Amino acid sequence: MKHLAYSYKKNFEIIGSAHNIKEIRTKEIQNIKKIVLSSLFKTNKNILGINRFKLLSNYTKTEIIVLGGISKRNKKKLNLLNQTDFAGISFFE
Repeated sequence: MKHLAYSYKKNFEIIGSAHNIKEIRTKEIQNIKKIVLSSLFKTNKNILGINRFKLLSNYTKTEIIVLGGISKRNKKKLNLLNQTDFAGISFFE
């Protein structure tokens, strides 16, 4: 919540990362502009998958950014989510 005490430029957007509904609510209280939900496809302990991602994204009206394990092979699966924004390191390598 401390970022609200600082001033920033007009076109500056604050984004936040979330993995569950509790973190989504925290980010909404912090008045962030976009939420990065992770990880969608990456194989680690907090993988969301397409179905859980859709459920979590329905809990908020804040714009969502997809993160985690996105590659050229599974990029077409993003069309199932109706998401225009995504982020990923391995996709751009």
